Amino acid sequence: MIISSCMADIDREEYLKEERKAPWREDLRKTKKNKERTDLTRVKMPEAPARERAGSYVEVNMGLSALQAVNEASRCIDCPDPTCITGCPVGINIPKFIKNIERQEFLEAARTLKETNALPAVCGRVCPQEKQCEANCFYTIKLKREPVAIGYLERFAADYEQNSGEVSVPEVAPANGKKVAVVGSGPAGLAFAGDMARFGYDVHILEALHEIGGVLKYGIPEFRLPNKVVDIEIESLRKMGVKFETNFIVGKTATIQELREEGFEGFFVGSGAGLPRFMNIPGENLVGILSSNEYLTRVNLMGASRQGMDTPVMRGKKVAVIGGGNTAMDSVRTALRLGAERATIIYRRSLEEMPARVEEIKHAQEEGVEFLTLNNPVEYIGDEKGRVKQIRVQKMVLGEPDASGRRSPVPLEGSEYIMDADTVVVSVGVSPNPLIPQSLPDLKVSRWGTLEVNQETLQTSIPDIFAGGDIVRGGATVILAMGDGRKAAASMHKYLQGNL
Repeated sequence: MIISSCMADIDREEYLKEERKAPWREDLRKTKKNKERTDLTRVKMPEAPARERAGSYVEVNMGLSALQAVNEASRCIDCPDPTCITGCPVGINIPKFIKNIERQEFLEAARTLKETNALPAVCGRVCPQEKQCEANCFYTIKLKREPVAIGYLERFAADYEQNSGEVSVPEVAPANGKKVAVVGSGPAGLAFAGDMARFGYDVHILEALHEIGGVLKYGIPEFRLPNKVVDIEIESLRKMGVKFETNFIVGKTATIQELREEGFEGFFVGSGAGLPRFMNIPGENLVGILSSNEYLTRVNLMGASRQGMDTPVMRGKKVAVIGGGNTAMDSVRTALRLGAERATIIYRRSLEEMPARVEEIKHAQEEGVEFLTLNNPVEYIGDEKGRVKQIRVQKMVLGEPDASGRRSPVPLEGSEYIMDADTVVVSVGVSPNPLIPQSLPDLKVSRWGTLEVNQETLQTSIPDIFAGGDIVRGGATVILAMGDGRKAAASMHKYLQGNL
């Protein structure tokens, strides 16, 4: 019986009973030689049909079956120098967890992941493995072939554990009597909290919004990351002793100094970068033009797409999304699910230079999203009621590389044209929320509004405050934020023990 690891509608006991006696299990226990392993082809992730998913919030990637996972795990040759680990910001022992899957010890694989990763089911879905662990795989570097599907296997092990009802909780050290606060419950804060709980600290996460999860909840749609997956990961942290408080705005509800007076000895700021950027072009204040942050938060966190919810949201028929990152893909694909008849990405560079994951671009194309690359909006045109109705767009050509190494887009003279749009979602970057720096005059801030930190320790200019994630980076991936959280936890632990 081969069943996807996404088992919401399957009886759990029946699944486990059938899986344990599946006839393929014994056949796969035979040891393979490296030649046999490298002859295997990479697994393809099953996906919901494009037409079906474009009109619903069904999860696009459906997960691997146990048989698919074991077969893919057997491609790993268990390198003596596992370079894949060096590509992982949280330092997962990748060969160990994969070999556990190959041996069909799925729960042990999940436990291995949790040794260094507080959110394995999340990372298995949204991390850009193709730029990190998989980019450093033996297959990629030496054989110039498709790498082991590390992300798919991570998701499989984490999902298997969640669906088994035997979710493990990492061990924590005895309480040391020291209390620390985490500002923000996004990936950086959650990773930090998990490690500090292991060290024996009394960890309190203070979240400004009404739900825990930060960008995992408000920024990533459920067709990519179901909320129930995030909630189970958070529950594991709760069982480790981490405490959560919502609707708590540090700097308003209480200042850092007031929290110090309550006994907090260390602070980690992981409040992200939720302040949207706009392009400052004519017509940007028209009705129907909004940031991707607002658009996705209304739908993902406040339920604007669900029947009976009071939260309003723009449901345009001709929706244009400006930008080419993952957030732009999330926005344009959300527009389709809200009923858009035409959903378009407008991006000033070429398709090859889009920063979004290749998988997200592929999924958007399959679902019917139109891509206008080498195009850039220069003006929004409104109707008599002040609502956007058209965009003046200018074609671009690629010039010399900029500081990032990508070729800079240059306007093509005389190429402007008009296109219709009744909703525009701007997704051209974000900046850190200034509330924390404004409430702490001694906190050093860069000219971009990010917090300045010691790159080795992530300690800020105020000794008991550490920071990581987008508040430092200005916009990054979930896994890089988590890596910051882990590094900051190790540093704060040393600091609070008098060793930093």
